[in-house]
Amino acid sequence: MPELPEVERGRRLAEQVAAGRVIAKVKCARDPIVFEGVSQARWRRALAGRRVIAVHRRGKHIYFQLDERPWPVFHFGMTGGFVTPDGAALRLASSPKNDIERAWPPRFAKIHLVFDDGGELVMTNKRRLGRIRLRSDPLSEPPLSGLGFDPLLDLPSPASFVELLRRRSAIIKPLLLDQSFAAGVGNSIADEVLYQAKIDPRRRAASLSEAEAKRVRSCLKRIIEKAVSVDADKKRFPRAWLFHRRWGKNSEAVTYRGEKIRYITLGGRTTAWVPEVQR
Repeated sequence: MPELPEVERGRRLAEQVAAGRVIAKVKCARDPIVFEGVSQARWRRALAGRRVIAVHRRGKHIYFQLDERPWPVFHFGMTGGFVTPDGAALRLASSPKNDIERAWPPRFAKIHLVFDDGGELVMTNKRRLGRIRLRSDPLSEPPLSGLGFDPLLDLPSPASFVELLRRRSAIIKPLLLDQSFAAGVGNSIADEVLYQAKIDPRRRAASLSEAEAKRVRSCLKRIIEKAVSVDADKKRFPRAWLFHRRWGKNSEAVTYRGEKIRYITLGGRTTAWVPEVQR
């Protein structure tokens, strides 16, 4: 699933194509699941002729600020994303190697926006787990209103972060995945943070010492900022990251340093961790 860095990459792409431009044409697939029952005609009325003032992101959600409300809110789900005619779609670590889309508009297009300068932007969603919504005030309405802090936009101070963990009895790995706690953190980022912070993913958040909690915050900040700085290109992630070796539940998997990687399930999600390092 796209995590914060991949969604931020999508936001930047949309910003390049859409910001400051007028939506000249709107094409929507007939998909009441992805569009939550909002009709194609309603989408065309809401978007056609509107100017995109800015493109924002919070957690795994992107929304367009238009010159009139309502505004569109996009969530990529498991396999969704933005694509343009001259730009390759982002490949996730879990994507099949032969899953390359060349046709335009691409298969599984859900919404296709054409702008007054000729630019185009499509959101695809193969598995129909993404959502495209209309909201009058996205930040004050669900689902964005229920999100926690965004690690890139408003990460709490070290002292505030320590206090947040002290008040939580939840296991630390599922807590990091809880979007009402940390918006945008997904499975691979959570595993990376806990590996680099040297924290056992099975520990209760409240059990972490002040120093350990501050390490979690520091690693979260550093990992998110690094992944965003390389535009979510996994090939440019540091070689020592667990990310490169955590996939596939390989019983022989080891880290860059040769430490044994183990796999457990926490909060219904596969967790890759390194008992030799994480305490």
